[in-house]
Amino acid sequence: MGFPAGVGVLDGTRVRLEPLDRCHAADLAAAAEEDRTGYGFTWVPRASEIDAYLDTWLAEAAAGRLAPYAQVSKESGRAVGVTTYRDPRTVPTGGALRAVEVGGTWLAASAQGTGLNTEAKYLLFRNAFENWEVARLDLLTDARNARSRAAIEAVGARFEGVLRNWSRSWAPGEEGLLRDTAMFSITAEEWPARRAGLERRLGRQTSQTPVAAARRA
Repeated sequence: MGFPAGVGVLDGTRVRLEPLDRCHAADLAAAAEEDRTGYGFTWVPRASEIDAYLDTWLAEAAAGRLAPYAQVSKESGRAVGVTTYRDPRTVPTGGALRAVEVGGTWLAASAQGTGLNTEAKYLLFRNAFENWEVARLDLLTDARNARSRAAIEAVGARFEGVLRNWSRSWAPGEEGLLRDTAMFSITAEEWPARRAGLERRLGRQTSQTPVAAARRA
């Protein structure tokens, strides 16, 4: 179980995904305190919770269960959110990574709708399929979160169904309850077409500026 060694920076034109570190704390605290009205189904820490949030995410990373990134706006140079690889699934023989989830994503309100999220997904997907050679990539969200579901479909993932009472609910007033989870995926066979679609979309969003290739540090 775990992620391949050498998970490093993934660099694009709008966003740079940096392995999450305590040096991102101040930026993330500020980002988390922007307009929070869009976080109804997503857990986003308050500024006062950032240190504990980082402790948790970094401990999960050390255990091989999570590969978290700070989303750094290349325009401002500041961390404006977080995203992660999680739930690595390996084959019994040899331990090669064959499937992974992209999730735990949040962005400051000012970074939403800017194309930054689309490019971050592109970089994560590209690394997973082309460097790690996974067979499958999952994206999950609260089944009631229409905005999140639309965004996931927009990056090319296929809806597979709703898993009832599947995971912890982050909706206000639902502490200790489970939510229904909408499951989406992209497979290795689908990736070339999805990659082309994302690159066309990013080209429109960046006025035909070529998307920088993801690189491993």
